[in-house]
Amino acid sequence: MMYWGNGMGGWGIVLMTVSNLLFWGLVIAGIVLLVRGVGRGSQVDASSGQRSTPQQVLADRFARGEIDEDEYTRRLQVLSGAAHTHGPGG
Repeated sequence: MMYWGNGMGGWGIVLMTVSNLLFWGLVIAGIVLLVRGVGRGSQVDASSGQRSTPQQVLADRFARGEIDEDEYTRRLQVLSGAAHTHGPGG
């Protein structure tokens, strides 16, 4: 048996589809924002809102492997003011 005249015309189906897409889009956006917020919260807590000193930044870069030991030592000496400065001729 065919159901004719169930009360939902073409516009009802369109409205239902749009509202369904909007609902799931908001749910997904909410989850993404929640995950990002939790991730940022742990980063802020770890640094406790204090600024890192140049030595701490340098140590972090060395720990991540961005610079090698020689470069770390050289830059640490420059930061502490213990480096010998030479002119352009050497």
